[in-house]
Amino acid sequence: MSHGNGGQEGTASLWQEDGPPVPLLGAEAAERIAEAAPANGGTPRARAGYAVASADDFAVERMLRPATDVPAHGWRRSVYRLTGGVVHVGPSAAELHHRELVALVKTPIAGSRKIAFISRKGGVGKTTTCLLAGHTFASLRGDRVIALDGNPDAGTLGHRVRRETAATVASLLTDVEQITRYADIRGYTSQASSRLEVVAADDDPTITQALGESEFRRAIDLLERHYNLLCLDTGTGVLESATRGILDAADQIVVVSAPSLDGARAASSTLDWLDRNGYDHLVAGAVAVLNTIRGSNGALDLDRVEHHFAERCRACVRIPWDPHLDSGAEAELAGLRPQTRSAYLELAAAIAAGFSDTTVRRS
Repeated sequence: MSHGNGGQEGTASLWQEDGPPVPLLGAEAAERIAEAAPANGGTPRARAGYAVASADDFAVERMLRPATDVPAHGWRRSVYRLTGGVVHVGPSAAELHHRELVALVKTPIAGSRKIAFISRKGGVGKTTTCLLAGHTFASLRGDRVIALDGNPDAGTLGHRVRRETAATVASLLTDVEQITRYADIRGYTSQASSRLEVVAADDDPTITQALGESEFRRAIDLLERHYNLLCLDTGTGVLESATRGILDAADQIVVVSAPSLDGARAASSTLDWLDRNGYDHLVAGAVAVLNTIRGSNGALDLDRVEHHFAERCRACVRIPWDPHLDSGAEAELAGLRPQTRSAYLELAAAIAAGFSDTTVRRS
């Protein structure tokens, strides 16, 4: 059907059945295009100010077919593969929740973010929690993640990954003036398969105990110039000089507790002390962890314990007992049971939910 449009056919979407053509651009824009076009060049539609095809049409969103949302695992994936994609049930609620957690873990960080893992009671799995949270972040994020052993009592964080160097936080501080690039600092870290890097503590407690608040502040100042996320392991005493230096630098804290009455009481009293001593901003954004929970914890009502910490902190996460972590040797995500990996993903997501919190910490 022709409408006197200079021989243009099939343009009903651009032309009225009765009346003049309707420009797709405003009058002023159409006039500018007409002025810029050669007097006798271009198409009638271009000269009249209509939308014309250009290289901009070749956008991914326009030219590529939408990617099929293939189920990641389970019977839904089996059905999809057996039918060649003809039958597509779609992801389950659990898979969608998993994707939401991963998206949270990947939350962008402005500059660097420092997470301190603390506990006033030893043997509750604080170092393991710091390590596995670091593994989770490093395996999913594209930026640099490092864990620093800030335990002044010969911490064991460096023994939980395959050592690539004998360097420690002490040697890092000794050579701090010569470290200017990431390539320089890499010689003082060990990197796990997850991409998490670790700065180990010295095995000699006379060396580690000599490192106090100012030394760890210097170490953190150096690391945050080269890493986006710092996981900071601490000793068991919040009054120690080293721990105070780490708390002063921290943007967030993770309080780790055993699933026991005395462990939960010690963790809660740690929050009390922080509240009273100028770290109340850290308490408000804290994440509490009930660690190494077995199938039954006897008379202890874990729901009540979790409710207590959920009221005081940003979130409370339960981590189940896992045989892979019992030996105290190298620990990786691949060795964990699926439910344990999921719990650490929940923990990392709970921590990452606070990345947008820009509360100014105490100087």
